Amino acid sequence: MTRKTPEFTRFAIEILEKRHERDSFDCGNSQLNNYFQRQITQDRKRNIAIPYVVVDLDDDNIVGYYTLSTSSIDLGNLPSTIAKKLPNYPIVGVTLIGRLAVDQKYQRLGWGKILLMDALYKSWQASYKVASFAVVVEAIDEKAISFYQRFEFCSFPDTPCKLFRTMKNIAQTFTE
Repeated sequence: MTRKTPEFTRFAIEILEKRHERDSFDCGNSQLNNYFQRQITQDRKRNIAIPYVVVDLDDDNIVGYYTLSTSSIDLGNLPSTIAKKLPNYPIVGVTLIGRLAVDQKYQRLGWGKILLMDALYKSWQASYKVASFAVVVEAIDEKAISFYQRFEFCSFPDTPCKLFRTMKNIAQTFTE
């Protein structure tokens, strides 16, 4: 399998449109592939999730994608050290990264980090218009859990595959 390196081609991060060819996308996970190939446009039409794609402008291939949507969490599910610092509300709004995947041709080249940083940046910017306490992800497997933990995501105490990173922490990443 040949791999392209980012320095030899041009890329763009865009909201998914009809013109983007999705059928050849293969991240190695059938659940993520099927979602991208069959369901993602319906979620966009219904305003359930906004899908973003990285496009290789040299050949129009999709490098990877992620989705953003709003959600909420029960404060009782957070670690007590964090929950005790918050108002006594039953739930708070969060931003959900519902899916994030990179095509196998582009894996291990840093695209996962680029997609995640873009998702975090967009979430942080949106939090100035629609309040969001944190960004939440539900990792699909142990490998994904490790990936998110490298970027300062913390697991919910009772749900190790569900992780979060506070907007305050994200803001520090982009303001330092």
